[in-house]
Amino acid sequence: MNFLQRLFARPRIFSIDTPKGPWGGGGDGGEGGGGGGPRNPWSVPPGGRKPPQRPTALDEFLRKARTAGGGGGGGNPFTGLPGGPNAKSLWLIGAGILLMIWLIFTSFHNIAPQQRAVVTYFGRYGGTLEPGIQLTAPAPFASVQKVDVSAIREEVFPEGGGENLVLTRDRNVVDLAYQVRWTIANPEDYIFQLAEPQATVRATAESAVREAVANVTLDEAIGPGRAGVESQVQIRMQQILDEYNSGIRIQGVAIRQADPPEAVNDAFKGVTAAQQYVSTLRNQAQAYAQQKLALAQGEAASFNAYYEQYSLAPEVTRRRMYYETMEAVLAKTDKTIVETPGVTPYLPLDRNRRLVEPSVQTAQPAPQAGAAQ
Repeated sequence: MNFLQRLFARPRIFSIDTPKGPWGGGGDGGEGGGGGGPRNPWSVPPGGRKPPQRPTALDEFLRKARTAGGGGGGGNPFTGLPGGPNAKSLWLIGAGILLMIWLIFTSFHNIAPQQRAVVTYFGRYGGTLEPGIQLTAPAPFASVQKVDVSAIREEVFPEGGGENLVLTRDRNVVDLAYQVRWTIANPEDYIFQLAEPQATVRATAESAVREAVANVTLDEAIGPGRAGVESQVQIRMQQILDEYNSGIRIQGVAIRQADPPEAVNDAFKGVTAAQQYVSTLRNQAQAYAQQKLALAQGEAASFNAYYEQYSLAPEVTRRRMYYETMEAVLAKTDKTIVETPGVTPYLPLDRNRRLVEPSVQTAQPAPQAGAAQ
């Protein structure tokens, strides 16, 4: 600062108290200069009246520089820190505004209804904030991480398409495409216990699927056993993630595709078609057997009923059976009545009726009695 003051100090050539001016005059610059030299043009004019002295631009600048600090060089324009009372007040007000903004933006947190916020103090767990406007210590003392606990996240296997071959219990290979849905149940465990939650869920899903499919056959995996595999995978995944204290809940597992490998898919389709055809024939045979069995059981029951009646009245039962049999036989044929001493035919009225009115013929026309002569 002393160096700058000496640098901008007024040169002695501009000073009015120099011992001897350039014009040979004394320090007062009077007429003749008291030294017999020429008159100083900046001295008092001959009339004896001194003209008003106006400060130069350099003097004005130095005066402002010396008085900017509030009396006696308290400030310096080259330091960038004005030091007057008004400047200090402005600095305090600006600092207070910045402090308020910092506190508002780092201490007040708006937590949405579907969110939870995990608070840490210098990296240590400090609590979980519920939805609403919550207050914490300002940063960097406290850090707040928001987690969406209601969003359902989905993992698709295989990622990006392609084959996902899994071995079954009967040593066959099945191509599986499935989907896993999961949510966050415990925000603090989700943040602190797992370094890569998504990768952990995918690895757990692949392990659980291979374990479940290894316990079923190929027919069960591509057929009716899908629901059982999905249930087993969900239960097994939840068990593994709970052992990790992951804070993750598995919402469901869905198998979207279960087919043989593409290289042998056509052959498997042919085998499946043949199996379906064999199953159809088997069902038809079983239905025919059931029908015949029911008919035989009905005839046996009828025979038993006749036998009971026959054992009670053999002659009556024998005649009744004879009459019923003859009625069933003669109802469907033309009849001829034979009497002694010859054969007399009868007029076939029922046959003529069938020829004339075929549209009104019944399925089994009643027999007509013949006229005997």
